[in-house]
Amino acid sequence: MLREPTELEIGKDGLVELPMGVLVEAGLSPGSRIVAYSIGDGRIVLRRAEDAITELLTTGSLT
Repeated sequence: MLREPTELEIGKDGLVELPMGVLVEAGLSPGSRIVAYSIGDGRIVLRRAEDAITELLTTGSLT
């Protein structure tokens, strides 16, 4: 559960900046590698790259 809800804006250059507090709460730190993907229902998922790759190799898909 996200304790610090944050409204973000997509910049004209297509970039989004996530506040450090949100990343820290998710257990991510500067230099962490993440994978971003859409699950098709309007949500975007950010996952640790290692976790996403493990799931992809184990199940054949990202959920």
